[in-house]
Amino acid sequence: MKNKEKTTLRKIEYKRIESIYLLIRGVEVGVAAGLICVLYRFLLSLAESGLDRVLEYIKGSPLKITLWLAALAALGVFVSYINKWEPDAAGSGIPQTTGDVRGYFSLNWWRVTLAKLIGGTVTVFAGLSLGREGPSVQLGGMAGKGAARLTKSDRTSEIRMTSCGAGAGMSAAFNAPIAGMMFIFEEIHHGLDKSILGMGIVATVVADFISKIFFGQDPIFYYEAEAFPLRFYPVLIIVGVLLGLCGVFYNVVMVKAQKLYKKINKIPEPVKMAGVFVISGIVGLLLPQVLCGGHRMTSLLMNDNPQLKVLVLLLVAKFIFGAFSFSSGAPGGTLYPLCILGAYLGAICGDVSIDVLGLDAELRQEFVILGMAGLFASIVRAPLTGIILVFELTGNMETLLPLATVSLTSYAVANLIGTAPFYAILFERAVEKADVPTNVKDVEKVLQTFVIPVGSKIDGMRIKDIEWGKHCLIVSIDRDEIPITPKGDTELKEGDVIVMSISQRHYTQDLNRVYSIINEK
Repeated sequence: MKNKEKTTLRKIEYKRIESIYLLIRGVEVGVAAGLICVLYRFLLSLAESGLDRVLEYIKGSPLKITLWLAALAALGVFVSYINKWEPDAAGSGIPQTTGDVRGYFSLNWWRVTLAKLIGGTVTVFAGLSLGREGPSVQLGGMAGKGAARLTKSDRTSEIRMTSCGAGAGMSAAFNAPIAGMMFIFEEIHHGLDKSILGMGIVATVVADFISKIFFGQDPIFYYEAEAFPLRFYPVLIIVGVLLGLCGVFYNVVMVKAQKLYKKINKIPEPVKMAGVFVISGIVGLLLPQVLCGGHRMTSLLMNDNPQLKVLVLLLVAKFIFGAFSFSSGAPGGTLYPLCILGAYLGAICGDVSIDVLGLDAELRQEFVILGMAGLFASIVRAPLTGIILVFELTGNMETLLPLATVSLTSYAVANLIGTAPFYAILFERAVEKADVPTNVKDVEKVLQTFVIPVGSKIDGMRIKDIEWGKHCLIVSIDRDEIPITPKGDTELKEGDVIVMSISQRHYTQDLNRVYSIINEK
């Protein structure tokens, strides 16, 4: 009995030491991710303001317009060669970062960072409808991975630091540390890891702090909240259903647009990208509001209260141009543009509701915010992240019930229809052509944490009766915060936190198998 108590005390003491270690590493990740994402935001702000000056300068001059379009074609060729030099920097980068964490890819952190910074800046200067948030997730992840590599950390620490760096990148991009933390668990890990939780909270808060030092503490969207009348809550259900359907439509169209672009394989990639950039230039001349991530549309919506027909026109134009920009694979994200689409859908629903049902006109901005959260939940299929993200974007904590009603309804509708989440689709397509890294030593091990969910088939089963695989070893179990020494006869229970050692050579395959085992009902 005394030996058992000593073993338990040693485990508790080890956990205390590990907690301090994780906090220190979280600070490292937060600083690295925060600084690189601040640099990226600064470069994009210069690119966007430069684009505005160019459009103003060439206005009304056929010669200047022709020269600008020629320059855009050259920039398109340049970006295509950046993508060729570092393919993992193309697109938003979220699927690639997820694949790196799960062992499908082994991203070169400094090449991806350099390519993303340059390619993303040029893409925004050209006006493509792409945002900074997805790239910031990848840049933050690469900053975390770089910090791990430079300090010669083991693979377990590297995975954790990459994951937390991704959340810190989202935190710095949106000034939303809690949403960044939730994004790690809902989108990258699809589960709770207490080790990542501790490190991640520190990393996202530090990155947010660094971002606010440079860009201020004001929320991105500020509005005066109005209490939504309880008798009109059925309207929110209808809005949630509509946003769920729109989210499914968005996912289908975006994926088909990407496939269609890749089918045009008789035209060399540099020529195709040049064409994309030229078309972006033409769009900028005709409808500059839809360029880049959507800050112009945000300002117009929140300050000028455009008419319904203008809202519909800009919504359709932004969606089509966004799908076109995304399909090219140019470095840039879709998170902020999809939030803008949600905001405009919400504004349209608000205008219709106000006109038809006689709601207070002050509720229009409430519908804008609800639209953002609802569309995010249906597209990304991460409702908690969406709700928290909107809280932090607006700086307003008084709309929880309406947000939850719309977000969960849209989430349920999208799930009922059965289409996969947007980033899950992109991830699956990315790993189809991935060569799983095998150039690692058999002796290298990765510690991975799993939580046995409610209803799991292995609840009540003994460890020795489960086919974990010969490269997997359970090294620790926490039950109700009490460490248990795992043995063959140990029965597993719902809520147990399992720490497993997995061979790095077989990491991807074994990780997927263990996830399948613990989640089987």
